[in-house]
Amino acid sequence: MAGVLSQLNMFKLGCRCVKLSRKTTTPAQTMRRYSTYRGLFGLLFDIDGVLVRGRTPIPAAKQCFRNLVDGNGNFKVPVVFVTNAGNSMRQSKAQELSHLLEVEVSPEQVMLSHSPLRAFTQFHDMCVLVSGQGPVVDVAHNVGFKNVVTIDMLREAYPLLDMVDHNRRPKEMIPPSKDLPPIEAVVLFGEPIRWETNLQLITDVLLSNGRPGNPVTSLHYPHIPVLACNMDLLWMAEAKNPRFGHGMFLVCLENIYKKITGCELKYEALIGKPSVVTYNYAELLIRQQAENLGWTQPVERLYAIGDNPMSDIYGGNLYDRYLKAINHTRAQAQAHAGDIPYEVFDDAKRSGEVLVGGSFEHRLPEGCSSILVCTGVYNHDQQDLSSDPEQMVTEQQIFHGHRDFHFDPSLTQPSFLVQDVREGVERVFELEGWPLE
Repeated sequence: MAGVLSQLNMFKLGCRCVKLSRKTTTPAQTMRRYSTYRGLFGLLFDIDGVLVRGRTPIPAAKQCFRNLVDGNGNFKVPVVFVTNAGNSMRQSKAQELSHLLEVEVSPEQVMLSHSPLRAFTQFHDMCVLVSGQGPVVDVAHNVGFKNVVTIDMLREAYPLLDMVDHNRRPKEMIPPSKDLPPIEAVVLFGEPIRWETNLQLITDVLLSNGRPGNPVTSLHYPHIPVLACNMDLLWMAEAKNPRFGHGMFLVCLENIYKKITGCELKYEALIGKPSVVTYNYAELLIRQQAENLGWTQPVERLYAIGDNPMSDIYGGNLYDRYLKAINHTRAQAQAHAGDIPYEVFDDAKRSGEVLVGGSFEHRLPEGCSSILVCTGVYNHDQQDLSSDPEQMVTEQQIFHGHRDFHFDPSLTQPSFLVQDVREGVERVFELEGWPLE
């Protein structure tokens, strides 16, 4: 727990220290006029299954975003794209979204699954093994890690470890191993390409206490820290049915480790939807976007729009519960003229608690409403969202969320069910009293 509390304090400091560039192309007086409407709200958009399918934009998304920008192409309300994808840099994702949606999206509006790792500074000086695909070294350096070892680097240093694929086994004399520093933590960015290689080498690192070239003579437990991003079991691309996500890889790793050791794989932090850590960081970005728009009053409500009941909707509702609990605690403290206490809100078993209360010196939104669209993982014709708890899915083995999240069926129920993202945004504008121009 001491390690977790240290993590919480660093998350607090990280949130305070994040600096975002601000647009200066539009006068504040022009932007501020939008905040004269009744509601002050922010929008959190999932990407896959909501705005795009693979690399193909959903038609309703392009129509929707025409209504979200003014004649100069500036967003009327704070918008942040919150995705569990993590195989790219946010600059690349912003360029991709700008092209697909035909609006200018800035990197500061993009939040990838690994973005909150910027605040986990207590790990940044450690030698970390990173797993995933894409520019994992650049991603790791971008979020603050200074000493990075990849799976390929590990394979090269210890060529006898990767034995599943016969074609990749050494065919000649084994070269001497290159010296690598001991691995002090493992960071899982997303699903890798060669699962068998990553599963084998990550397990080797955990069993050997970060020294995979050494024989394992005893169990080192607890093992070195593991931080995982993106818990999605499934995600929606161009195929007619959902595809395996990083959550599926985590299921494999967890079960392999337990089968070998008899012990549970533990996470120092689980990041990405539906973790409260992710939504706290997204709220920070929303607040910065509101400042960029010239708003002088805090955002009152958030709307999380997604296609996956087990991540987008579960996460939005979990954050709503979190916000209401924090605001209630603050109200009680102020009523008794006391200091706002530092408290720990456990959003999921061993998933990385979040320091709340005194950790934020601004007014948090009142709540977060979840909006489920039918263009991605959720299919209205194939799935039923019963409002009767007795009819909801209650067996743990059917819950698609992560192992460490206690399953609460009520959190899979969206505040609003709509056909697509355009209908969802129109509903929000109507509720908030904003005109659709």
